[in-house]
Amino acid sequence: MTTTMNSLLLLAAVLNAICSLLHVLIIFGGAAWYRFFGAGERMANAAASGEWYPAVITSGIAAVLMMWAAYALSGAGVIPPLPFIRTCLGIITVIFLCRGFAVVPLFLFARAKVNGFMAWSSLICIAIGFVHLSGLMQVWAQF
Repeated sequence: MTTTMNSLLLLAAVLNAICSLLHVLIIFGGAAWYRFFGAGERMANAAASGEWYPAVITSGIAAVLMMWAAYALSGAGVIPPLPFIRTCLGIITVIFLCRGFAVVPLFLFARAKVNGFMAWSSLICIAIGFVHLSGLMQVWAQF
């Protein structure tokens, strides 16, 4: 485990926690928030109709992001080591980067129109992925 706190993984933890909190706020914000954050009209309409699945899906995403924040905190040396820390942080990093860069082949090969949500959410995922990657590279050998 790290002997000093890793500031990049600490930043990654904060970013994950913010994203988690944002997903919780979307649930309480309802249909307008689902629309604003690009969840799609189907999810927004379901939330407006009182359907259960938008909140369940969004809660699941929030829970995963909070778990990722915990792993980043563990990697940063803020909390004790969690199981499979190196593997989990690596997978988290790959997921963020793949999600971020997924828009590129959609645009280039599928000729999909890249809307505002796709563009800015992809850039956010790339940025968070690179924060994770940079922090993980600094502590990789210490796990």
